[in-house]
Amino acid sequence: MKLTFHGGAKMVTGANYLLESGEKKILIDCGLHQGGNFCEKHNWEPFPYDSKEISAVFITHAHIDHTGRLPKLIKEGFKGKVYSTPPTRDFAKELLLDSEHLLFQEAERLKRPPLYGVREVEELMANWEGVEYHKKIAVGPFSATFYNAGHILGSSFILVEAENKKIIFSGDLGNSPAPIIGVRESYPDDIDYCLIESTYGDRVHEDVASRKEIVEDLIEDTIKTGGTLMIPAFAMERTQELLFELNELAENGRIPRAPIFIDSPLAIKLTEVYKKYPQYFDSETREMIKRGDSIFSFPGLKMTFTTEQSKAINDVPPPKIIIAGSGMSHGGRILHHERRYLSDSKSMLLIIGYQANGSLGRQILDGAKSVKIFGEEVPVRCRVEAIGGYSAHADQPQLLEWLKPMRTTLKKAFIIQGEESSSAALAQKIKDELAIDVLIPELGQKVEL
Repeated sequence: MKLTFHGGAKMVTGANYLLESGEKKILIDCGLHQGGNFCEKHNWEPFPYDSKEISAVFITHAHIDHTGRLPKLIKEGFKGKVYSTPPTRDFAKELLLDSEHLLFQEAERLKRPPLYGVREVEELMANWEGVEYHKKIAVGPFSATFYNAGHILGSSFILVEAENKKIIFSGDLGNSPAPIIGVRESYPDDIDYCLIESTYGDRVHEDVASRKEIVEDLIEDTIKTGGTLMIPAFAMERTQELLFELNELAENGRIPRAPIFIDSPLAIKLTEVYKKYPQYFDSETREMIKRGDSIFSFPGLKMTFTTEQSKAINDVPPPKIIIAGSGMSHGGRILHHERRYLSDSKSMLLIIGYQANGSLGRQILDGAKSVKIFGEEVPVRCRVEAIGGYSAHADQPQLLEWLKPMRTTLKKAFIIQGEESSSAALAQKIKDELAIDVLIPELGQKVEL
């Protein structure tokens, strides 16, 4: 069996792994390369394999850096099936349709043809099958099984078996236990090879339990100063977690009453998908719903779907809270609010997610005194705070804990989906503490399993 790393090697994004056994070829994930821009130039390069020869694609979860090139795969002739959990399928449809518009703009800027269109998304969805956790899918000599990764609703790590070998693809492992979705599950025994993500392979998160208290304090601070609290949030998962926790804070009178805006059409659509799948929620959340608590709705919350509704936020005097995409300030409505309020010393920018190198969010987080938004130089005078506890990714101790039970059978661990420093730190820890043979693969590297 051969494994080739066509993405996610010495980089966080673009997850794309090719497995070959005899004549059969399958992919695990087919994500978009992202960095300083929503989409990096080399996404337009042809795939380094023949798309027509791929029998199936197994998707760990819906985020664009794991799904974003699937329509391009269709465009290049892929006719096989795509498999994931049902929530992942529904989320991916919304995310891919939303990305199509952004990618069209990127293509125009880069003077390239569109990466894909709505037609390819529709064809993709027609060939995409939702599969529940633990149901084994056979494709030629391969069989694949999904397990709950605890990252976002419906996320998975995937066990692939072929040629009497077991290989696990971690996807993105959750910062567990996570609100709404609960704890990621354990995996079967006797694993031979593992691909483990390393997004936060060199870091330890703040205590998850204390993050709600930190948010409570920061909201109180901003309301006291009469400013605007801006929260760039990923439409998928981060916004729903925030809503869930703000709901609890608001209902228990722990934060002063102020208008809270969810200024993201995509986040609003994805929240509706969440509501479709209560069976994927943890028992505590299901109990809350049974007691009549609408977990994504509370007094003072306003969903601004249309452009007109979004612009009307400007007419609402501070204090106010604005949660808008995109999470790294790559684009989206958050840019309009940042342009307006970054220069206001009474306001605050709260960063609650990973910020890729080169992104606007990373520039601000790294202490930039001014940033360029829509061609305009905007001074950064507002307070800037970051909470790592809101990460949907496991930190270094959690990654080691997840890998530890494999140490007696594992022949090799491949460290993927991290910046080089992060992957190197995790690799060293794994060698020192677990005595597992590790490799940080190069992009395009092929290994024989």
